[in-house]
Amino acid sequence: MIAVVAAVTLTFVPYSWVAAQGAGAALADPQVFVKDATAQPGVGQEGIDHDAGLRPAQVSADPPTMPLFNARGAPLGVTIGQWMSAGGTLVIEPINASAQQVSISLHGLSRYGVYSVFVNRTPDSPGSDLPLDGAGTGNSVVADAGGTARVMLLVTPPLTTGSLITVVFHSDGASHAMSPGAPGVTAHVQLAATVKL
Repeated sequence: MIAVVAAVTLTFVPYSWVAAQGAGAALADPQVFVKDATAQPGVGQEGIDHDAGLRPAQVSADPPTMPLFNARGAPLGVTIGQWMSAGGTLVIEPINASAQQVSISLHGLSRYGVYSVFVNRTPDSPGSDLPLDGAGTGNSVVADAGGTARVMLLVTPPLTTGSLITVVFHSDGASHAMSPGAPGVTAHVQLAATVKL
């Protein structure tokens, strides 16, 4: 007999909060950048190589009106304040022992921006992100003119406690199916939620 478990609702937080755990410095977002004439080319917190004149955005210290760029200097079309104001919820509803329905509602996104939802079932293993739908065919969505988006997915195998769900902004305007894309260049994790069942 399969036990019926109630739906669980989780809240997305800015990815910079998740990335900063244990960093101890000013809250930085390792996947988006700001212009800084004194910045040397380098490799950031998540191994993202950025060009000279750019540094990771210090989202807790830089002015919220500062525009954001990718690691090569291409504008993302949003400011730090806009980036940090995004949010949303994730509702996980069990269907049976091997599947869940996951409903995601997002707000504060880039108007008409392309986003994808990924899961890392082993967060201690960076780079093991997979499309939440398992196939990379239904995990992407385009935000509307108001910066909102909704997506509903069938997830199998079911999510487990500790899995990290991420919402990736694709600054190149294209979904990347099974891959999030190049971190900091075409793919920028904006939101995250840790599954707690």
